[in-house]
Amino acid sequence: MDLMNYVHEQVTKINDFPSFRPGDNVAVSYKIVEGAKERIQVFKGDVIQTKGQGATKTFTVRKMSNGVGVERIFPLNCENIVELKVLKRGKVRRAKLYYLRNLVGKKAKIKERTFKKQ
Repeated sequence: MDLMNYVHEQVTKINDFPSFRPGDNVAVSYKIVEGAKERIQVFKGDVIQTKGQGATKTFTVRKMSNGVGVERIFPLNCENIVELKVLKRGKVRRAKLYYLRNLVGKKAKIKERTFKKQ
Protein backbone atom coordinates (compact mmCIF):
# COMPACT_ATOMS: atom_id res chain seq x y z
CA MET A 1 0.00 0.00 0.00
CA ASP A 2 2.89 2.37 0.50
CA LEU A 3 3.64 2.20 -3.21
CA MET A 4 0.04 3.16 -4.03
CA ASN A 5 0.18 6.14 -1.67
CA TYR A 6 3.47 7.24 -3.19
CA VAL A 7 2.02 7.16 -6.71
CA HIS A 8 -1.09 9.09 -5.59
CA GLU A 9 1.07 11.78 -4.00
CA GLN A 10 3.18 12.17 -7.14
CA VAL A 11 0.27 12.30 -9.59
CA THR A 12 -2.29 14.48 -7.80
CA LYS A 13 -1.84 18.12 -7.00
CA ILE A 14 -2.61 19.16 -3.44
CA ASN A 15 -5.00 22.11 -3.10
CA ASP A 16 -4.70 24.52 -0.19
CA PHE A 17 -8.35 24.84 0.77
CA PRO A 18 -9.42 26.05 4.22
CA SER A 19 -10.14 23.34 6.75
CA PHE A 20 -13.80 22.36 7.14
CA ARG A 21 -15.81 19.73 8.96
CA PRO A 22 -19.20 18.08 8.56
CA GLY A 23 -21.91 20.59 9.45
CA ASP A 24 -20.09 23.54 7.88
CA ASN A 25 -21.80 25.56 5.17
CA VAL A 26 -19.53 25.86 2.13
CA ALA A 27 -19.55 27.33 -1.36
CA VAL A 28 -17.68 25.18 -3.89
CA SER A 29 -16.77 26.85 -7.20
CA TYR A 30 -15.99 24.30 -9.89
CA LYS A 31 -15.46 24.25 -13.63
CA ILE A 32 -18.18 22.94 -15.93
CA VAL A 33 -17.05 21.93 -19.43
CA GLU A 34 -19.76 21.96 -22.10
CA GLY A 35 -18.25 21.12 -25.45
CA ALA A 36 -15.64 23.79 -26.16
CA LYS A 37 -17.05 26.19 -23.58
CA GLU A 38 -15.96 26.32 -19.97
CA ARG A 39 -17.67 28.11 -17.08
CA ILE A 40 -17.54 28.23 -13.29
CA GLN A 41 -20.58 27.20 -11.25
CA VAL A 42 -21.03 27.62 -7.48
CA PHE A 43 -22.60 24.88 -5.34
CA LYS A 44 -23.60 26.18 -1.87
CA GLY A 45 -24.70 23.81 0.86
CA ASP A 46 -23.88 21.92 4.04
CA VAL A 47 -21.11 19.34 4.26
CA ILE A 48 -22.77 16.12 5.42
CA GLN A 49 -19.73 13.84 5.32
CA THR A 50 -16.03 13.57 4.58
CA LYS A 51 -14.64 10.25 3.45
CA GLY A 52 -11.25 8.76 2.66
CA GLN A 53 -7.79 10.09 3.32
CA GLY A 54 -4.87 11.56 1.44
CA ALA A 55 -5.24 11.83 -2.31
CA THR A 56 -8.59 10.01 -2.43
CA LYS A 57 -10.41 12.16 0.14
CA THR A 58 -13.95 13.21 -0.82
CA PHE A 59 -16.68 15.31 0.76
CA THR A 60 -20.43 15.43 0.19
CA VAL A 61 -22.35 18.72 0.03
CA ARG A 62 -26.15 18.87 0.34
CA LYS A 63 -28.40 21.76 -0.63
CA MET A 64 -32.11 22.32 -1.14
CA SER A 65 -33.13 23.31 -4.67
CA ASN A 66 -36.84 24.13 -5.20
CA GLY A 67 -37.82 21.91 -2.28
CA VAL A 68 -35.76 18.95 -3.50
CA GLY A 69 -32.59 17.86 -1.73
CA VAL A 70 -29.54 17.72 -3.99
CA GLU A 71 -26.28 16.07 -2.94
CA ARG A 72 -22.99 16.19 -4.76
CA ILE A 73 -19.75 14.37 -3.98
CA PHE A 74 -16.53 16.29 -4.64
CA PRO A 75 -13.02 14.83 -4.64
CA LEU A 76 -10.87 17.14 -2.52
CA ASN A 77 -7.83 17.01 -4.82
CA CYS A 78 -9.68 17.70 -8.07
CA GLU A 79 -8.33 20.14 -10.65
CA ASN A 80 -11.87 21.25 -11.52
CA ILE A 81 -12.47 22.79 -8.08
CA VAL A 82 -11.46 26.43 -8.40
CA GLU A 83 -12.34 27.74 -4.95
CA LEU A 84 -13.81 26.53 -1.68
CA LYS A 85 -15.17 29.04 0.84
CA VAL A 86 -16.43 28.21 4.33
CA LEU A 87 -19.49 30.42 4.86
CA LYS A 88 -20.57 29.20 8.33
CA ARG A 89 -19.18 26.81 10.90
CA GLY A 90 -21.78 24.31 12.06
CA LYS A 91 -22.23 22.91 15.55
CA VAL A 92 -22.83 19.16 15.19
CA ARG A 93 -21.91 16.10 17.21
CA ARG A 94 -21.69 13.53 14.45
CA ALA A 95 -19.34 12.83 11.57
CA LYS A 96 -22.01 11.70 9.13
CA LEU A 97 -25.13 13.86 8.94
CA TYR A 98 -27.39 11.50 6.99
CA TYR A 99 -30.30 12.26 9.31
CA LEU A 100 -30.69 15.65 7.58
CA ARG A 101 -32.16 13.83 4.57
CA ASN A 102 -35.36 13.09 6.52
CA LEU A 103 -35.80 16.53 8.08
CA VAL A 104 -37.55 19.55 6.56
CA GLY A 105 -37.93 23.20 7.51
CA LYS A 106 -36.43 24.54 10.71
CA LYS A 107 -35.58 21.06 11.96
CA ALA A 108 -33.07 20.67 9.15
CA LYS A 109 -31.21 23.82 10.20
CA ILE A 110 -27.73 23.42 11.69
CA LYS A 111 -26.79 25.71 14.57
CA GLU A 112 -23.78 27.94 14.07
CA ARG A 113 -20.67 27.24 16.11
CA THR A 114 -19.55 30.18 18.24
CA PHE A 115 -16.08 30.71 19.61
CA LYS A 116 -15.40 32.07 23.06
CA LYS A 117 -13.16 35.12 23.23
CA GLN A 118 -10.47 34.95 25.86
